[in-house]
Parts: sequence; C-alpha cells; structure tokens
Amino acid sequence: MLEAGSAGQAPVALIAGNGRIPLQVAHALADAGRDCRVVAIKGEADEATRGLASAELGWGEIGRLYSFLKKSGCRDVLLIGGVSKRPDFTSILGDLGTLRRLPTIIRALAGGDDSLLTKVIGLFEVEGFRVVGIKDVAPALLAASGVLGKIQPKDTDWRDVQLALSATQKLGELDIGQAAVAVNGRVVALEGAEGTDAMLERCADLREAGRIRAKQKTGALVKTAKPNQDLRVDLPTVGPRTIERAQAAGLSGIAVEAGGALISDREETLALADAAGLFVLGIDQTALTGDLKE
Repeated sequence: MLEAGSAGQAPVALIAGNGRIPLQVAHALADAGRDCRVVAIKGEADEATRGLASAELGWGEIGRLYSFLKKSGCRDVLLIGGVSKRPDFTSILGDLGTLRRLPTIIRALAGGDDSLLTKVIGLFEVEGFRVVGIKDVAPALLAASGVLGKIQPKDTDWRDVQLALSATQKLGELDIGQAAVAVNGRVVALEGAEGTDAMLERCADLREAGRIRAKQKTGALVKTAKPNQDLRVDLPTVGPRTIERAQAAGLSGIAVEAGGALISDREETLALADAAGLFVLGIDQTALTGDLKE
C-alpha cells in the first residue's frame, strides 16, 4: 500500500480534467491498494472518467466540492488532467460556499497560468487539504532512468539530446516552454504557447519544406520541467500522440526527465515507439548538467 505522509490511508481526491491520465492514475492507485474519490470537472472530464467519478462538479460549485471532500474523509488532493477552458468570473457564482470564498477565487484567477496553478493549490491548502503530485501517490507512472524501450540511441542521437536539453533549460529560465527539438547538431524548434504536439507538427512541415535537411530519421525531442516548476499540478507529459508526432517529424526519438515526467499509456507509448524505431529515454536528474551517457 502507498502511504501519503500524515494523511495515512485516507482516500485521495482526484480532481479530474480532460484526457486519459486521470483514469490511469485512478487505476494505479487501485492497483497499489489506495482508495480514491474521483471528482470530474464538468465540461472537461471524458466519459470514462465521469463513469468512475463519485461526483461531477462545475467551476461554480467550489463550496460543494470542499464539502464533498471533507465528508469523504479526503485530505490529500491530486489535480490531474487537462483544463481546456479558463473559467470566467460569471461561472463561479454557483453556491454559497463559492460566494463566501469569492475574493480569494478572483485573486486566483488573475495572472498567468503558472500563477493560477500556484494559487489554486493555495485555495485547497487554506481549507486544510494537502495538494500532492503523482510522485507522491503513483510514482510508477513517472519515467524511469535510462532507455525505456527497445531502441538504443546512436551517438548522434545523444548529441542532439544534449543540445535540445540545453535549449529546454534556457526556455525554462524564461518561463516559455518545456520542450525543444534538435536535429543534426542544430536546435530547430522551441516550444511556445502552442504546446508540444503543435511544435512537432511544425517540425514535420519544416522537413517537408526542406528547411530541415535530413534524408533519414534523425533528431531528438527533449521535454523537461521548468526550473522551480511545481510538479504537483504541471507535470511534463508524453504519450502515444507524442510518438506519432515525433515519427511524422522524422525524429529518432524522445527524451524526458526521469522522475519528473509522466508517460501516459506507458505500454502503448513504448510499443508505438518500438514499432516506429524511435528511442524513448529517461534522463537522470544528476546527468542534466553533465555527460548524459555516463
């Protein structure tokens, strides 16, 4: 059984957004013998997650959410899954508990996304809950260190991984993005607001247009957390779609930070990478500033 600090074996609350990851986390907790209560975010969680949920609440039901968590005995809260729509101020006027907390909620909605995530954590903590990350409750879902599939990186791949890694570190310092692509010893793409998938699509377009000159599969995508990024709510993630986009872009493989990135649908992701001849690499934190091959 997994322990969760002072919360012992109290149920974990999964506040579930969109995508398949909330369901995978719930199943990982069940496999580990840890009870959980899934709260689906109305308008975000998919049908499978809603089918597993103990409650489905909208943005305007913050008071009901806190009441449900306390009645369920939850102390640990995991915010998991994507949120495609930022709530506007009119959507949070749903119940008395929400109205009473309105000034705090409005402050949380102000500022950029990183600020929002930090303040959302604060909203739970002030109510006596502890916001946890996947590392705390389902660490098996995180990338391990080393080559994760059957394909081994070549020497040229290691060079591109090192270069793209350096680029992601610079991006992180500027709070821009989490990913970069290097091909043949040159950084060809940096992730911005468009996200990793769109960046990889741009790489495919560049190759098609001849701006990336490589006749065979070459180059690496690297995705890491930003410096001081709160991994409880904003974990770098790769999955089957990442493999498909990397293959379409003509890359040799992808690398993520070991213990600091989530591999969604792990078995499917690694099987797709093996079939496509792409390496999947977990970079150990201790190697981030040194020789990755050591």
